[in-house]
Amino acid sequence: MEMFQETSVAGIFQKQVKKLGNKGCVAYKREGKYEDISWNRMNEMIRGLGSFLISQGIQPGDKVGLFSPNRYEWWVSDQAILSIGAVNVPIYATNSADEAKYVLDHSESKACLVGNPEHLEKVLQVRDSLPNLKFIVVFDSINEEISNVFTYEQALEQGKTQNNTTEFEARLSSIKPSDLATLIYTSGTTGPPKGVMLSHNNFLSNVNQVINEIKDYFSDDDVFLSFCPLSHSLERTAGYYIPMSLGAKVAFAESFQTVPDNLKEVRPSIIISVPRLYEKIHAGILAKVAGAPFLKKLLFNWSVSVAAENLPYVCNNKPRGGIFSLQYAIADTLIFSKLKEALGMDKMKFAISGGGPLSKSDAEFFLGMGIKVLEGFGLTETTPVTNANRPWLIKPGTVGAAVKDTTIKISDIGEVLIKGPQVMMGYYRNEDATKEVFTEDGFFKTGDLGSIDEDGYLIITGRIKEIIITAGGKNISPQNIENAIKTSKYVEQIAIIGDRRKFLSALIVPAFPELKAWAEQQGIVYKDLEELTQNEKVIKLYASEIDENTKQFSRVEGIKKFKLLSNEWQQQTGELTPTLKLKRRIVEQKYAKEIESMYAEK
Repeated sequence: MEMFQETSVAGIFQKQVKKLGNKGCVAYKREGKYEDISWNRMNEMIRGLGSFLISQGIQPGDKVGLFSPNRYEWWVSDQAILSIGAVNVPIYATNSADEAKYVLDHSESKACLVGNPEHLEKVLQVRDSLPNLKFIVVFDSINEEISNVFTYEQALEQGKTQNNTTEFEARLSSIKPSDLATLIYTSGTTGPPKGVMLSHNNFLSNVNQVINEIKDYFSDDDVFLSFCPLSHSLERTAGYYIPMSLGAKVAFAESFQTVPDNLKEVRPSIIISVPRLYEKIHAGILAKVAGAPFLKKLLFNWSVSVAAENLPYVCNNKPRGGIFSLQYAIADTLIFSKLKEALGMDKMKFAISGGGPLSKSDAEFFLGMGIKVLEGFGLTETTPVTNANRPWLIKPGTVGAAVKDTTIKISDIGEVLIKGPQVMMGYYRNEDATKEVFTEDGFFKTGDLGSIDEDGYLIITGRIKEIIITAGGKNISPQNIENAIKTSKYVEQIAIIGDRRKFLSALIVPAFPELKAWAEQQGIVYKDLEELTQNEKVIKLYASEIDENTKQFSRVEGIKKFKLLSNEWQQQTGELTPTLKLKRRIVEQKYAKEIESMYAEK
């Protein structure tokens, strides 16, 4: 099967099956503990499901929806769809029935594979308005018979009986690198989602670009923990196709909420995450320390100063020397090693952060104690990786240098432009939008503002669409100011307001564990969070935290007023996208009253 090797994602999987056979391919939680599924067993299921799809009339180039959270069946479905030359159209597991309908309708999907009865229900609600949709496969078992709905087990069984092996093999070997592999609909913070067309070559190029850069840091004994949505290109490429190409094992977390527990159970060597996880872990540790006895607190604070001193060594891959190496060894024995073990990060070689800006203080917290957090950059349209920090040169506050065969340049207006084999084929059924995002000379326009430093490392300074133009005509990027304020341990989430206004203001969601601990020390009594956020002492605390963390900005970039909110922003409540990015317009609409109160003339 060597002939499959370079032509397709599915070909790579088949090559690994031949090589790795009964080795664990993935692991999932069953009856309270993790269980492996071998490469051979995965392949049996892939071929069974692929054979079933062929028998149901799925042709090369047909679109098949995949609406499920991360689980091994997601991989099986993806490989089955791709192996028979069809196109995988993933839908975020958290999407509503209407959002799912939009994707299935726009992509003209012929079938949809769904995770649990809840996902099935959402598709059934909109099935009548989807004339192209012929059948549905549901991974979990269901109690009733529904027309043209098959369970995963039924599909595998029928596929085995049909035995379309010859057709499966023929289709697999005829896949060309330029063939469309997937349509990923952007979760867009504005406007309807666009279907990003990515080919097999887009994915394979990106996988090779990442592996070639840091091949000495990977091995087939690596264990990844998968928890970011597979429907997003970051997890798909970095958390699935990369370990697949390495022959490493991937364990599935039960959900994003259970990641802290799953980390301890799996003890992965590599994780791929959005910044939210690093923020949460960092804030959780600080909250615990705030309530610790005096001596423990003293010891922890000393270890933090050692960690800060360790940054040049860990970031430049330099050995520690002299008295400092002894100090670090003591801090490591007493604090760092225990902390890493308690977090399930004791076997971690490195952690990848992408999908949004990671604050410098979060990055430095992990780096200081020896956990290499490598921040990268990319977009769905670039499959996604275009830039990454290298394990031997880590620069917090940057997203690293371009990966192999990738050209990054900055336009006259400061926009980051990209050219490389990982750049998408275009937007599905949307030539105008495709034309709009490419320059005359074929560079992809990212919509991000940035600069490149002396090491070729890219610094992202904001999004063009998010630029605030004040009433005085000043252009301000809110992202930098937000990241600076988020270095305060008392700030969980923040949105800066000020477009066409006289000054900047901020909506802030406090980090409540830290705030409650502080309030207790201050003897503040309150009946609920609403009352706590309105307390005069609390407001003074936040005013001083904002001042402290924004000293480096000009007067016009200063925050004149702010409002503390008592509810965390979530995807479920509409303020965040499925990849946990802030939907600024929604926040501004939802909190219009609070915003207006900050600008009311007094």
